[in-house]
Amino acid sequence: MKNHLKTFWAIALILGFAVTTYAQDSATVKTPLALGKIEPYRMEVTYDKTSHLIFPTAIRYVDLGSEYLIAGKAEDAENVLRVKASVRNFEPETNFSVITNDGRFYSFNVYYSSYPEALSYDLLTMQKAVDRTNGNDVLFEELGNNSPSLAGLLLETIYKKDKRIVKHIGAKSFGIQFILKGIYIHNGEYYFHTELRNRTNVPFEIDFINFKVVDKKVAKRTVVQERPLTPLRTYKPLDGIAGKSTEQDVFLLDQFTIADDKVLLIEIFEKNGGRHQTLQVENSDLIKARLIDDMHLKF
Repeated sequence: MKNHLKTFWAIALILGFAVTTYAQDSATVKTPLALGKIEPYRMEVTYDKTSHLIFPTAIRYVDLGSEYLIAGKAEDAENVLRVKASVRNFEPETNFSVITNDGRFYSFNVYYSSYPEALSYDLLTMQKAVDRTNGNDVLFEELGNNSPSLAGLLLETIYKKDKRIVKHIGAKSFGIQFILKGIYIHNGEYYFHTELRNRTNVPFEIDFINFKVVDKKVAKRTVVQERPLTPLRTYKPLDGIAGKSTEQDVFLLDQFTIADDKVLLIEIFEKNGGRHQTLQVENSDLIKARLIDDMHLKF
């Protein structure tokens, strides 16, 4: 009898150990996914009023979880999203997500309320309150493996440091001065730092800014084939510059080089005016671009 009891308890211990081990293994398998969970923000919406969410950068993508919500970007404000309920008293909840140009991913759980606690939300303030300033990065195809938030940080750092490391490239006429202050490179991408100065009392309204590679003969007014280049990012939209003032900007472009018989033109055109300015950048200038790794960044 004693031998039977010993055998019984031995089997019970073995089975108990096996179950515990399996449970631990199962928990281990699930842990990595749980660690990557993105906690959603909670917000309330109503039928008769519109809620507004202000994001740190322009909105690139919005996905609504159900037909209970309607949403759209505010006119002339790329970083403001309008959201409201399309039906009254929906329940229990729905959701939506947003991706912004700096690569941030935002998730929201939405509840219906006849009297929402708030109708306006500042996402930058909310991020700081819950310590979400890092993470949730989305990679965009045009930026390759570079993080959009890192690209944004580099643009901002160059802008705020405001150093002139290129001192021989500029254009000046009609009281307008346009200069190239620096060329930087990081992970296969160029950062062009420019400055526009208006020495007159007449505001300079910008129509558009061009980057293009052309034969050097173009500068002599010969009609030659050109290759346009499209900036991937700009530090800030610049519509114009007031009289007696100065504005700077930073443009992000894919890495490229040009032949010795080519030149990069950076053109800025005045809207309803003729005070256009053109910068000429040689290949010798491009290959001297400063490494951003040498700059001190604050994350």
